[in-house]
Amino acid sequence: MEFAVVVLLITAALVFDYINGFHDAANSIATVVSTRVLSPGKAVIWAAFFNFAAFFAFGTAVAKTVGSGMIDIHVVTFAVIFAGLFGAIVWDLITWHYGLPTSSSHALIGGYAGAAIAEAGWGAIIPSGWTKTLLFIVVSPVIGLIAGLVLMVAIYWVFQATTPTRVDHWFRKLQLVSAALFSLNHGANDAQKTMGIMAGVLATAGYMDKDHFVIPTWVVLAAYSAIGLGTLSGGWRIIHTMGSRITKLQPVHGFAAETGAAGAVFVATSLGVPVSTTHAITGAIVGVGSTRRLSAVRWGVAGRIVWAWVLTIPAAGALGAGMGLLLRAFGIR
Repeated sequence: MEFAVVVLLITAALVFDYINGFHDAANSIATVVSTRVLSPGKAVIWAAFFNFAAFFAFGTAVAKTVGSGMIDIHVVTFAVIFAGLFGAIVWDLITWHYGLPTSSSHALIGGYAGAAIAEAGWGAIIPSGWTKTLLFIVVSPVIGLIAGLVLMVAIYWVFQATTPTRVDHWFRKLQLVSAALFSLNHGANDAQKTMGIMAGVLATAGYMDKDHFVIPTWVVLAAYSAIGLGTLSGGWRIIHTMGSRITKLQPVHGFAAETGAAGAVFVATSLGVPVSTTHAITGAIVGVGSTRRLSAVRWGVAGRIVWAWVLTIPAAGALGAGMGLLLRAFGIR
């Protein structure tokens, strides 16, 4: 019976990972589609390939943070894991329906935390594991914004004597590189969060030592495959918001935004921080748009996105806690 529960929970984690890729496909391809460098179909194939390619380039520092560094692994039960995944999946589907580019990462840690608190109280939270994550909610969009803005200003300065047609020609090619770079970092940071949850399931079932948290290779491979397949499906509602509703983009702007955001996510992944790739790329798009003029950014749309960011962790946490309490009421632990 326990083995069947483990299979069910790992399947649920992979479903979340797939929805993560589906929901966050906009992060990787919105700019390259809106600038017409790639068609939507080719763009999702390009992004999905590099999402999976992160398997060969990155470790599992983020997975270990999510799996054992934010919630006391000793209070985690199967019900806590299921409730946490439920909160994350429901919030992702709600925000996808409204076309809001929120963070699947924050939905996951919010749902997981809410379920753990419902099970064991606030003592289930490991404060030190949340410090960098909460800090990067503010830092990652700011880094993305500054990096996008600085790169765009530098490009304007370097290419000031070059005709717009030639600039467009070169950056159509370079945007393929920047889109690949961002997709690689997106896969690395986001897939690792699901790895952490899957490893938590294995540790709870006794298949792993809770005090020596090591991520099995098959878990890593499964997580990267699921997020790549999700990206391949594409979340077109959010792609429209990211690619055209915040600001109008050309290939040179797409290159600067993707490169700046990729740098922000790379730093976070190297530090083992489960950062939001959504926050980073949105900040970079705003930074790039503001180099033309402040009115080039649709600040009303940006404001609604920020409010959705603020609500993500508590909303997913409430959903996770609610499901956790419901399971406890039926004696399911």
